[in-house]
Amino acid sequence: MNLTAAFSNIARAGLGVPAILIIILAMLVIPLPPFALDVFFTFNIALSLVVLLATVYSERPLDFAVFPTVLLVTTLLRLALNVASTRVVLLHGHTGPDAAGKVIEAFGHFVVGGNYAVGLVVFAILTIINFVVVTKGAGRVSEVSARFTLDAMPGKQMAIDADLNAGVIDQAEAKRRRAEVVQEADFYGSMDGASKFVRGDAIAGLLILFINLLGGIAIGTLQHKLPLAEAATFYTLLTIGDGLVAQIPSLLLSTAAAIIVTRASGSQDIGQQITKQLFGSPQTLAITAAIIGMLGLIPGMPNLVFLTLASGAGYLAWRSRHRRQATASPAAAGGPAPGGGEAPDTREVGWDDVPALDTVGMEVGYRLIALVDRNQNGQLLTRIKGVRKKLSQELGFLIPPVHIRDNLDLAPTAYRIALLGVTAAAAEAFPDRQLAINPGQVHGHLPGITTQDPAFKLPAIWIEPNLREQAQTLGYTVVDASTVIATHLNQVLLNHAHELLGHEETQQLLDRLTNTAPRLVQDLVPKTLPLRVVARVLQNLLAEQVPIRDMRTIAETLAEHGSRSQDPDGLTAAVRVALGRMITQNINGLDDELSVITLAAELEQILLRTLQMGKDEQAPLEPGLAERLHKALLETAQKQELAGQPAVLLVPDVIRVMLARFARHGIPNLHVLAFGEIPEDKKLKVIATVGR
Repeated sequence: MNLTAAFSNIARAGLGVPAILIIILAMLVIPLPPFALDVFFTFNIALSLVVLLATVYSERPLDFAVFPTVLLVTTLLRLALNVASTRVVLLHGHTGPDAAGKVIEAFGHFVVGGNYAVGLVVFAILTIINFVVVTKGAGRVSEVSARFTLDAMPGKQMAIDADLNAGVIDQAEAKRRRAEVVQEADFYGSMDGASKFVRGDAIAGLLILFINLLGGIAIGTLQHKLPLAEAATFYTLLTIGDGLVAQIPSLLLSTAAAIIVTRASGSQDIGQQITKQLFGSPQTLAITAAIIGMLGLIPGMPNLVFLTLASGAGYLAWRSRHRRQATASPAAAGGPAPGGGEAPDTREVGWDDVPALDTVGMEVGYRLIALVDRNQNGQLLTRIKGVRKKLSQELGFLIPPVHIRDNLDLAPTAYRIALLGVTAAAAEAFPDRQLAINPGQVHGHLPGITTQDPAFKLPAIWIEPNLREQAQTLGYTVVDASTVIATHLNQVLLNHAHELLGHEETQQLLDRLTNTAPRLVQDLVPKTLPLRVVARVLQNLLAEQVPIRDMRTIAETLAEHGSRSQDPDGLTAAVRVALGRMITQNINGLDDELSVITLAAELEQILLRTLQMGKDEQAPLEPGLAERLHKALLETAQKQELAGQPAVLLVPDVIRVMLARFARHGIPNLHVLAFGEIPEDKKLKVIATVGR
């Protein structure tokens, strides 16, 4: 078995890091021969280069999440090598410059170059650059990044929850993003601590230099009786070589640490980002070329160098401008031919000229077109697809496609949502900004355009993207324009779901049920009930936010009660009783106890008499009574909402429909349940009683 195969087997067995740690501990106590020092110093330099290049080519800091641990291990390896080389230098340095191996000798000769004073100065400069500039700066950036990352965690978690609720992402993606947020906080916290190892390593390098130099000269002159000049020659070369062979890997790792904490996440490695962002602007290169060219024309300046560099910058500016024009030219294609007017249409008007009415439509201003264009990385179509999928799974029927078109009559940043050709909602979104939503617990103010979240009417601010981290730190929930529009669409579709379900959708639901319960469907439609009555019942359920996923239970209930009555409201009440467990579970989850609001007996009698007099569940209430009832229910519901509990009004079955319609528009967060809809095992807790 060759050496490569042995290393491969060690790596696959997970023994690589333990083996390195054992070697590090061994180097601290066991003397190493010069050849072993050569091998380990060369390995240390190669490992530092691998770490630096891995940092440069990683697209995100988390792609190299193990970096803090690698930084610790490589620092310990370098310090162990310093201890081993110091032992060899002090024990055998009197024998000559090659006493500690060829690597230290070669580096010493390369830097000293025959002048030991210059060698000491060069080594001191390298150490100062590493300690004062790179290491200190990287440590400060690590501290700030760790602090802001930890402060921004609550805002990021709330943004993930907002995307999940809007249907933009599924549960698996939300779990992955939450794990990434935690991993990011751990990474920057670890980097804050790891930067202290690098700083301490730089200080240790300076101390080891003076110990080797002064101790070596003292040992050479006092123990080995070397002349002072010869001892200074030997030990200075060995000390500088030893220090340099340790400081170069240290400088590489310090640079890698600085790169990974100062870069931003993206879909490109840092080389591609620098090339694109630094040299991607033709104006920047053209102005630079002009200034360098003018300096090159001044007498006495190195004209050839300046003019050559100016020519190169000018060529890059021309190439960049030409590339931009070539990219933009396809977008301008497809217009009408010059001077070619359209021929008059002589075709007869027919049904094809009558446009089909979209069930769900969206019109956007011209500045929002980029959100829909996939070629411009527009995410709105993907998020709308996620909204449709989420709502279809929750409600139990397929949400129709959303047809999007531009409308130049709208304001540039405006959009509106239409259902069956009628505008249901309208708002504004700024594609170059992000919406910071105040959930009610922020501690600070942000500059931007003050507005309201169009979906939930919460106070919000349209901010610049570079303020996102600051906004999350202050407690805001920050989302982009595509998420804002998708969330608004989600709420509109949820509130108007009953308008999206027609006869065709009802028939499709029954056809799907036929696959599992064919006899049930045959007995229901058309034997027991016509399709229109079934559709009306489903619409009534959706209007009260009751999902129709359990079509089997709905169909069985309709088949049982449909032979006695075809009244849609009565059948809806029967279906709600059958779905009572699902309805209460959607309201308060799996809690055994349900907090409810009840009506005083006197008020119930008044409502019952009103219902009997009107002979209709839509009978109007006396204006004064309606106002007092609305005010009392609204105040009680708001108290429940502030306490984080659902507001549930429990009433007799007979008056449930009337009160549900009464509360639907004025008190949207109030759930009106009948006594018959409460499961037998559910405990009730009366928290308030509304009287006259």
